[in-house]
Amino acid sequence: MHPDVRALTPKDLAVNELHALKNKIAVVGVGNTAYGDFPLISDYGLGAQAFKSAISDCGLNKDEIDGLLVCRVPSYARMGEVLGLNPRWTMTLPGHGRMSGMSIIEAMLALETGAAKYVALIYTNIGRSRRVNYGGEDASSFWNPWGFTSPGAAHAMMFRMHMAKYGTTTRQLSEVSVAFRKHALLNPSAVMKKPITSDDHASARRITEPLGLLDYCLINDGAVCMILTTAERPKDLAKPPVLISGVGARDAFERSAISNFDQDFWYKEIKDAGTQAFEMAGVNHDDVDALMCYDNFSPTVLFSLEGLGYCGQGESGAYVEGGTLQLGNKLPTNTDGGHLSNSYMQGWGLNVEAVRQIRGECGARQVADCNVVQYIASTPCTRSIIYTKG
Repeated sequence: MHPDVRALTPKDLAVNELHALKNKIAVVGVGNTAYGDFPLISDYGLGAQAFKSAISDCGLNKDEIDGLLVCRVPSYARMGEVLGLNPRWTMTLPGHGRMSGMSIIEAMLALETGAAKYVALIYTNIGRSRRVNYGGEDASSFWNPWGFTSPGAAHAMMFRMHMAKYGTTTRQLSEVSVAFRKHALLNPSAVMKKPITSDDHASARRITEPLGLLDYCLINDGAVCMILTTAERPKDLAKPPVLISGVGARDAFERSAISNFDQDFWYKEIKDAGTQAFEMAGVNHDDVDALMCYDNFSPTVLFSLEGLGYCGQGESGAYVEGGTLQLGNKLPTNTDGGHLSNSYMQGWGLNVEAVRQIRGECGARQVADCNVVQYIASTPCTRSIIYTKG
C-alpha cells in the first residue's frame, strides 16, 4: 500500500471516497403539492401528487423508477402500491428534518453502486390537519430527556446563551424572519402572505423567551418529491440536470445526544460538514449564489452562518443586519420563504428550491446568474449539500 494512504485516518478515507461522487449524481425532477390544511387527503395521496408532479417535471416514464426512498411516510410498501411501482431498491426514514439531507446522500450511494438507476424520494406531512404537536404535554422522551418540553424550548435556551455570550439581540434575529417573509411574498405557493417588520417581530406573541411566534416554523400538510439519477442519464429528459457537487456530514451524539440542544450551537459539526461539502465541490463562500438553511427556528440560521464560515463565531447577529439575507443582497437565503414563511417540509422544500433556483425557474424571487446553491441542516445530525448547474 502507498505510504500516503497508510497515513490517512478512517475518517479521512471515508471522506475522500465520498468525494469521488462529485458531479456524478444529478437531480432531474422535482415536484410538490400545495401547502395547507388538507384533512380529506391522506399522506399517501399527497405523496402521489408530488410524485406525479416530479415525473411530469422531468418527462420520465414512471416505470423507469426502480428506487424508492420515503420519509415520514408510514409504509414504503403502501406508497409503492399507490404509485404502481416495483422498485429494486427501497428505504424508509423517519420524519425528522435531518432526514432530508441524509435521504439525498443515501440515494446518491444507491445510484453509484448500481442498486437503482432512477430513485424517487418522497416526503409527506399531514401534521396540520391531524394537529400534530411538537412538544407540550404529549412530548415524548425523545425531545425532553432533561425536561425540555419541545425542540423550540431548546433553541430558545441556545439563543439566550448566544445573547449572553456574544451580545446578539432579538432585533438582529428579526432580520431572519423579515427576510424570509419578504421572499414568501414573491412565492405564489408560500403559505404566509402578510408582510412583517422588525417591530412586528418584537411585538409578536411570546412562546418561549426570547423567541416569539415569528421565530417558529409553520406546520402544514403537503408533500415533496425529488428524482435523482446518475449524471450521464438525463440527456433526453425535459429539464437540465442539477448536479450534486458536494456533500458533508457530521453527527454529534456524544455531546448533543438527540435533545436538539448544544451549548456550542453545533459549531464544530456545521464547520466539519460544510468544509467537506466545500472541498468536495471545489467552491468557496464567494462562489455560493444562494443559501438554503434549515430554519425550524430563526436562531438556527444564525448558528448555521457561523458554523459554515460566512461570518466569524459569535458574529452572525451583526452579519445579518441590513438585509444581508434578502434577495439582491450578499447572501440570499431561503428564497422560497423557508420553513418560517413558505411551509415546514423539514428541509425537502429547501432542496427543491435549490434545484429551481439553479434552473432559473423562480420568477420574481429568482437569484440572478444562480449557479451554486448550498443547503445546510444544522441539527445533532448535520448535513450540507452543494448543488451546481449541469
